[in-house]
Amino acid sequence: MEIGIDSFASAMYGSQSLSSVDAMDQLLERMVRADQVGLDVFGIGEHHKKQFLDSATAVILAAAAARTTRIRLTSAVSVLSTADPVRVYQDFATLDLVSKGRAEIVVGRGSSVEAYPLFGFDLDDYDALFKEKLDLLLKIRDNEVVSWSGRFRPAINNLPVYPRAVQAKLPVWLGVGGTPESFIRAGQLGLPLMVAIIGGNTSRFRPLVDLYREAGAKAGFSEDQLKVGLHSPGYVSLTNEQAEEEYYPGYAELWTKLGRERGWPAVTRAQFDHLIGPGGVLVVGGPERVAEKLLRHSEALGGVDRFTFQMDNAGLTHSQLLASIELIGTKVMPLLKK
Repeated sequence: MEIGIDSFASAMYGSQSLSSVDAMDQLLERMVRADQVGLDVFGIGEHHKKQFLDSATAVILAAAAARTTRIRLTSAVSVLSTADPVRVYQDFATLDLVSKGRAEIVVGRGSSVEAYPLFGFDLDDYDALFKEKLDLLLKIRDNEVVSWSGRFRPAINNLPVYPRAVQAKLPVWLGVGGTPESFIRAGQLGLPLMVAIIGGNTSRFRPLVDLYREAGAKAGFSEDQLKVGLHSPGYVSLTNEQAEEEYYPGYAELWTKLGRERGWPAVTRAQFDHLIGPGGVLVVGGPERVAEKLLRHSEALGGVDRFTFQMDNAGLTHSQLLASIELIGTKVMPLLKK
């Protein structure tokens, strides 16, 4: 199982707000530390709102590429529906050149919808936009010279797209939330699947993952092509008790605030205790508990090839995040390998 971190490049640490310059500097320091302690991948999301600095994902990843040597660098996710697939490919092919073959893309429709009005797209076309643009992105990835036509973008008639990535087949993962159609689409295309699970029990996604594998098998793809990744909130500290004490206040504050915006109830400690329990989605605790839970999640989903922690959204300080990354690399990953 590959292990990594996903970040939304937030400038918020609980009630404390950093300057954008300081927040970006600290983020890059965490990416370097993840590389140094042996993590496999670091992902940067895409948002277009105040206090999130990840609107130009590939730029951040390229800055990290110049400071790291081995860690793979990916989006998490690129909102493909509101982007030009030609530009997306060019940005990540350039990142692949800068990083000497370490770039990946996770594409999705986006759970935050602010990009749609910003770039002049209609939310009523939410799925149609993504389907068409994914088709073009994959065609560009697989062909140097492209002919293509669609509904939302001018046609391309026998034109080359440059630069080309170092990797012959630049990895494109499909980021999904909870719709069966998205899982089936990923399987039919033979794309690796990144499942974002932020609440409830992880095992409830098993039927959807099974749909993905069944669709992939019917389309003629082998098991090793049908990779499953899992993205969930998490945090590692020295002990279970310390991790809970450090993580819970910021987690409760954030999700209660989101709840007021989206109609969810306020977070309670009882709910949190359930979510950090054996079947719950939150991967929070000391190294032993976290390693055991990752293996349990993998078993629940019939095998997980990659897990990424989302942990810079719970009021944690830069020093706490650095320490957690270090523990993941030096304690959790060796336990998983055993």
